[in-house]
Amino acid sequence: MEIRKVGVLGCGLMGSGIAQVCTMAGFDVTVLEVEQKFLDKGFAGIVKSLAKFAERPVEKGGITAEQKDGALARLHGTTSKSDLAQCDIVIEAIIENVEEKKKMYASIDGIVKKDAIFATNTSSISVTELLTAVKRPERFIGLHFFNPVPLMKLVEVVRTIATADDVYETAYAFGRKLGKVPVRTSDKTGFIVNRLLVPYLLDAIRAYEEGVGSIEDIDSAMKLGCGYPMGPFTLLDFVGLDTTYYITHVMYDEFKERRFASPALLKRLVMAGWYGRKSGRGFYDYSNPEKPQAQKL
Repeated sequence: MEIRKVGVLGCGLMGSGIAQVCTMAGFDVTVLEVEQKFLDKGFAGIVKSLAKFAERPVEKGGITAEQKDGALARLHGTTSKSDLAQCDIVIEAIIENVEEKKKMYASIDGIVKKDAIFATNTSSISVTELLTAVKRPERFIGLHFFNPVPLMKLVEVVRTIATADDVYETAYAFGRKLGKVPVRTSDKTGFIVNRLLVPYLLDAIRAYEEGVGSIEDIDSAMKLGCGYPMGPFTLLDFVGLDTTYYITHVMYDEFKERRFASPALLKRLVMAGWYGRKSGRGFYDYSNPEKPQAQKL
């Protein structure tokens, strides 16, 4: 099948980013939210992001003013699920909660045309569990984008045991059309990236707890010693400590291995409401965002 119309569920950080890359790639995009104010906030971020792309030279990944205007013209917001009826693919990017996601899929399954593909952007939840909410399990897949979506090139294309071959290939080709580098993976908790990344981040926390080094020194060591663009604590604060804490529960529940278990310090930071950059405090204090200071924990 050919994908022309894209539906996106949710206009938060990930949903708006997915909507932006889809419209920039030439697709007609409809974004669903529960209230207009959430659409307004998400679309304001898209407008700002597109303006930045328009400021760059085209040869360096920028876009022309005409391309920016065209992308905005193809972007539509709605609070009515019926507006998703003719979408060829619907990508869900709502709260990382199993029951909320299943409830959303069930509510649109009878509205969206039967041959449309349903995709989830979940980073940790079983795609197979989510597809139990619909009557099209063979047309259900995972498309895991990375933050910030307009800049990160990777998308994990997640196949379940029920996914049809043509759906898998269509989703993979769709990732390429978005200008991403799609990688094939199966519905194993964490997929590829989080399966390898989360234990590394948790080990960094344990190393700090055990006095191996300071927050700053562990970050510097991994940046300069391994060539990583940012150290583990900077990355944890960027991703969100609450998000990471949630993922540890899902992964530990699946594998029952210590490497996926949340360290005590991560739990306490989350309990204190220190989620990282978004809350102003995490492993670093962001009172001065230009010069974050490592916390003494």
